Amino acid sequence: MTRLIKVQCLIAAIVACGLWMGSCFVAPAALALTQLRLFDLSYHACPAELAEGAITSGGTAMPANCFIITGKAENKSGKPVLNADIFGRIYDANGNSIMQNRTRLGGIEEVPPGISDFDLRISVPANQPTPLQLEQFKAAGFTGKVRR
Repeated sequence: MTRLIKVQCLIAAIVACGLWMGSCFVAPAALALTQLRLFDLSYHACPAELAEGAITSGGTAMPANCFIITGKAENKSGKPVLNADIFGRIYDANGNSIMQNRTRLGGIEEVPPGISDFDLRISVPANQPTPLQLEQFKAAGFTGKVRR
């Protein structure tokens, strides 16, 4: 009886190893983040139709200024990058963070291969002085459609 159990265990181990080794041939392609370089950054005040608004914090509305950040995105992957997240740090004229504890600033729907323009709308509390300092900007997205 114990010999039968040993044989069954050996067969189970062989089958498990075969399935494990065979899985490398049928594994789906992994989607990895594609890094994008963002450069030539600048900003300007929003046009009047986009400029109105306020920032809400803890149920209190505070007046805000609207700005559009513009720049160029470089995609070296050779494939379109979809839903790229933009990360960066924005400081006011005194070096104070505009968006504390938050580095994701927005997104770019599609970045074709090569260099392309992008823009991003941000709201800044009206009491934070300009000029703004744009630092450590980068983006990352996927070269395939991501399921939601």
